[in-house]
Amino acid sequence: MGKYNFDAEINRRGTDSLKWDVADTELPMWVADMDFATAPEITQAVVDRARQGIYGYTTVPQRWYDAVGGWWRNRHGMDIPAEWLCFCTGVVPAISSMVKRLTNVGDNVLVQTPVYDIFFHSVENFGRHVLENELVYADGGYGIDFADLESKLACPLTTLMILCNPHNPVGRVWTRGELAKIGELCFKHGVTVITDEIHCDLTAPNVEYTPFLSVSAECRQVGVMCMSASKAFSTPGLQSAAVAVPDAHLRAKVTRGLNSDEVAEPNCFAIEGTVAAFTRGMDWLDELRQYLWDNRAQVCQFVRQNLPMLKVVPQQATYLMWIDCGAVTDDAEKLCKHIRKSTGLYVTAGNQYRGNGKRFIRLNVACPRSRLTDGLARLKRGVETY
Repeated sequence: MGKYNFDAEINRRGTDSLKWDVADTELPMWVADMDFATAPEITQAVVDRARQGIYGYTTVPQRWYDAVGGWWRNRHGMDIPAEWLCFCTGVVPAISSMVKRLTNVGDNVLVQTPVYDIFFHSVENFGRHVLENELVYADGGYGIDFADLESKLACPLTTLMILCNPHNPVGRVWTRGELAKIGELCFKHGVTVITDEIHCDLTAPNVEYTPFLSVSAECRQVGVMCMSASKAFSTPGLQSAAVAVPDAHLRAKVTRGLNSDEVAEPNCFAIEGTVAAFTRGMDWLDELRQYLWDNRAQVCQFVRQNLPMLKVVPQQATYLMWIDCGAVTDDAEKLCKHIRKSTGLYVTAGNQYRGNGKRFIRLNVACPRSRLTDGLARLKRGVETY
């Protein structure tokens, strides 16, 4: 028995939760939002700040830089000097700002699909074009087509790549060799890399991820790394992220863009939550990761025994399971609509992630085990009646 109780069911209905704004009979297991209370150390830090009773404009103190730098040094073996860092209200606002600042209307922005669908919005909303380097799906897992990648990076209008590390939704933790090759190709062809590393602390127990900026001089020259405590510590509502840019000229463009877009100033709880997470949240996180992987094991066993027509893709990170439904349908959106209508289970259709996503569903398993068991029973009924 661990120190923290991840089995506790917290009623989130009626709390203005995006995830839980559904009918009373429905069970949401879609958006990347955990149903666990955050680490008590974070709650205490926020409560202590709230007790001041004045919620004024907030600056970014040195202890925030120390907390972010200390976490990556101690947890991931990478030094991040304070001068590399800029606060941002979120990874998505940072990416959207940088797309506007670092590219021109009509440019290509390369992504590796299937991938987090908000990337497409951050590109297309500002008149840029999404260029897909579709991941290779073989033997039940995903890899990179480097020949296709270089061909598309070499296009003169390809000026930016958005890299997901670890990758959402396929759950790959990219190897140092893969990241080095990406950095080498982007440096060769003059392409900037924004790397979204928001899931980096949600790897499997005993699995470590490699920060893109730690790999090579080329990666540091072309790279911008986006980080946050929000996914790992269940704090997206605190609106806090960090952007690290080693190259001074690139950093000047990025920080000017973040400030121009007014996304570089924290609310009064953002700093407290992040500092508490990165200085006192390690024990909670370690227990969480084990709990999540036990949940994953339950899903894998259930699918093998009850839904053998489905295939769970082996993953090394995230709490978002990627399940191949290709033997059942070639349109996961239709399947997901049927499952929701017939059982109340709300999961994400892979169609929106492009690439080969239309044959997959994404299942969020960051919930108490009793809720997961309910969800799996609904999944079985929904698939069997499709």
